[in-house]
Amino acid sequence: MKAEIQAIARMKSDFPTKFGIPRQSGLVEELRSTIIFEPEFRNPDALRGIEGYSHLWLIWQFSAAVRTDWSPTVRPPRLGGNTRMGVFATRSPFRPNSLGLSCVRLLNVEETKEFGTVLHVGGADLMDGTPIFDIKPYIPYSDAFPEALGGFTDHTGEFLLDVEIPSGLLAQIPAEKRQALLGVLRHDPRPSYQRDPERVYGLTFAGYNIRFRVTKQTLTVSEINKIF
Repeated sequence: MKAEIQAIARMKSDFPTKFGIPRQSGLVEELRSTIIFEPEFRNPDALRGIEGYSHLWLIWQFSAAVRTDWSPTVRPPRLGGNTRMGVFATRSPFRPNSLGLSCVRLLNVEETKEFGTVLHVGGADLMDGTPIFDIKPYIPYSDAFPEALGGFTDHTGEFLLDVEIPSGLLAQIPAEKRQALLGVLRHDPRPSYQRDPERVYGLTFAGYNIRFRVTKQTLTVSEINKIF
C-alpha cells in the first residue's frame, strides 16, 4: 500500500499565478480549463461513464500556498481580512494539508494524441499547473442541500464590481475569453487588505497582462498587453 498520495492530473488554465483566481469554483462559469492526466493515469477505462455527469468534484493541492507549519486561525477575505476564524471553518488555502475542493462543470471529454483523454471543464478556480489528486462525480441527490447554512458567508453579501473597459482594449482579448475576463474582474481580484484607489493592479490572464484601478465600486482597466 502506498503511504503517500500522488497527483493523477494537472490543470491547464488561464491563470499562471494565483492573483485574480475566483475565490470559489463556479463563480465565473465562463472560465474554461482542461484537466490533463499524468502519463501513468492516461487509461481511458478510468473515465468510462464520466460523460454521464454534468459536474465533478476535484480534490487538489494549493501548490502555491504549501507551508511547513500551520495556524489554527485565518483571516477570510469576505470578512475584510481583519477578522480571524478557525481554519476548519473556512476555505482558506493556508491549511495543514493544503488541500482544495472544487465543483466544476464537465463540458467535454476529448481524446487527444498528445495527452490521451482530457476533460474540459467550466468554472474552475485552479491555477495553471495545479496538481489534482482525485476526481469524483457530483451526485445531485446526495451532494445538494438547498437548505444548508453558509456560516459567516450568509451575511457578508456580494462583492461584485462595475467593470469599465474601453472597447479598443477589450478587442485585444480573444472573443471566447472576454466574458470570462469580465467575470473575474467583477468579483474583485484584489487582496482584501488592499483598497488604495490610486494603486494600479496587474492581473495576468490568458496570456495578457491587464492593469486596472478600483475606485469605490468601479473597476477601470487602463492597459491590456499581450505577453510574448
